[in-house]
Amino acid sequence: MYLTIKEVAEYLSLSESYIKSLVLQGEIRAVHDGTQYLINKEQFNNHLEQVETYKKLIAEYLSEPIPEDLDVKDED
Repeated sequence: MYLTIKEVAEYLSLSESYIKSLVLQGEIRAVHDGTQYLINKEQFNNHLEQVETYKKLIAEYLSEPIPEDLDVKDED
């Protein structure tokens, strides 16, 4: 399935200008059909998996309780 730059920007939650710059730099593979760039959606699966993993790690970190003050338990 091919997407336009606008659709890819929405899919990845990034700006259209940033996606277009990545296409022009060759960081994102795309086909130019004469009027617009078409981008294969499947090349972003790895990126989206990494984003989801990162979100889960952050959620776990934020859900950990705050430890008690270390000074209270410090017995020298």
